[in-house]
Amino acid sequence: MPRPDLAQLVAELEEEQASLQAVLAEIEPDQWLVPTPAEGWDVRDTVSHLADTDEIAVDTVLGGPRSLNDEAARFDAPEAFTLSACLKGRTMTGAEVLAWWERASQRERDVLLAADPSARVPWGLGMLVPSLVTARVMETWAHGLDIRAALGAPDHDTDTNLSHVAWIGTRALPYAFSVAGREMPPGDLRVELDLPSGAIWSHGPPEAADRITGPASEYCRLFVQRITRASATGLKAEGDLADVALEVARAYL
Repeated sequence: MPRPDLAQLVAELEEEQASLQAVLAEIEPDQWLVPTPAEGWDVRDTVSHLADTDEIAVDTVLGGPRSLNDEAARFDAPEAFTLSACLKGRTMTGAEVLAWWERASQRERDVLLAADPSARVPWGLGMLVPSLVTARVMETWAHGLDIRAALGAPDHDTDTNLSHVAWIGTRALPYAFSVAGREMPPGDLRVELDLPSGAIWSHGPPEAADRITGPASEYCRLFVQRITRASATGLKAEGDLADVALEVARAYL
């Protein structure tokens, strides 16, 4: 499926961030401390992580001191890196954390919109600016699942956000195989997913023998590791590449 231009991508990121921020604007002070499904993190921790990562995205695009790879290298382990944002947020009230994220996300969108779409930024192994926008949609949606579950709020599945997550997850399959320490079986992969509207999201050659089909909601949750392969009962895999792809699925670093 064709990719939108950068302005549209940033607008779609704004919609995803604004949707979650609207939920958070209505909660009571004690709800910021409700545990999420992410072990050890409450709602405030999760929003702190989003705010901090949006700030890091800005520095990554602009070459600032907290560019992702440089910032991560300061810590002994990935867990310590992500915990640092939580610790910063734990010095604030929930309302202050939300204000932090609103400022950080607005600045992020401004910087991404002004960036050269052909520029490659050092986010992990490196990606083009439009792909970084999609990565930010993916992370906002994934952590939004945790926040909404903690608060009892409805999930926010749309054709737009699921298309973003499906695209980046599918494109990241070579990386997912490498993280899992497994060889990627030969061949081409076709992915055809049912979006909430009934439209089909697709990727890969239509004639490919290896195929994944089913609901985009399950595919995306599997790739952000919010459900297991066993519980993704709507997904069907045909061929070795398709089958193993669902075993190693991951859409983030």
